[in-house]
Amino acid sequence: MRIGILGTGMVGSSLGTKLVQLGNEVKMGSRTENNEKATEWAEKNGSKASHGTFEDAASFGEIIFNCTSGAISMSALKAAGSKNLNGKILIDVSNPLDFSKGMPPTLTLCNTDSVGEQIQREFPQAKVVKTLNTVNTLVMVNPKLVPGLHDVFVSGNDPEAKARVERILRDFGWENIIDLGDISTARGTEMIMPLWIRLMMKYQGPNFNFHIVR
Repeated sequence: MRIGILGTGMVGSSLGTKLVQLGNEVKMGSRTENNEKATEWAEKNGSKASHGTFEDAASFGEIIFNCTSGAISMSALKAAGSKNLNGKILIDVSNPLDFSKGMPPTLTLCNTDSVGEQIQREFPQAKVVKTLNTVNTLVMVNPKLVPGLHDVFVSGNDPEAKARVERILRDFGWENIIDLGDISTARGTEMIMPLWIRLMMKYQGPNFNFHIVR
């Protein structure tokens, strides 16, 4: 499968590397064609890894991962181009975090909206699925870093798109997947982040997760 990764940070690099290891062809996109981080990532990950602009990555991918910061996701996706997103599954792992005043960050939006919903409104022909935004980058691709049972959430309007994303999550090693419902439920997972960050600060590390016990 051909996958486009938008974003060159830790999230994009970790997901891109795992997807290559699973046998996919992955193109990492950034604002510039010869981004240093993207070039280095592609060189490290062999013949199935490549890089280019946001537009290049979105055009290349059958499935797109938005791994940009939530504050810039809309501009990155606009640079990718709606024609390159239409009809495709767009997996959004971003969070609306504002670090301008230091730690802990605040949310740029909450309660009545989410980054996931904004993306779906702006690109109505894309099949937006929100997931993986409630765990650390390393846990995203290796849930066994956290012992025992723990959960990952998915939100989205298209049942078939969510089912396909769940297959990718299972390839990553996720066993407990909770479908929260339509894309408006992304509000809840994005608003978990202030709690997640406080827990990370308290326990001085990011390798933990939530588990729903009924």
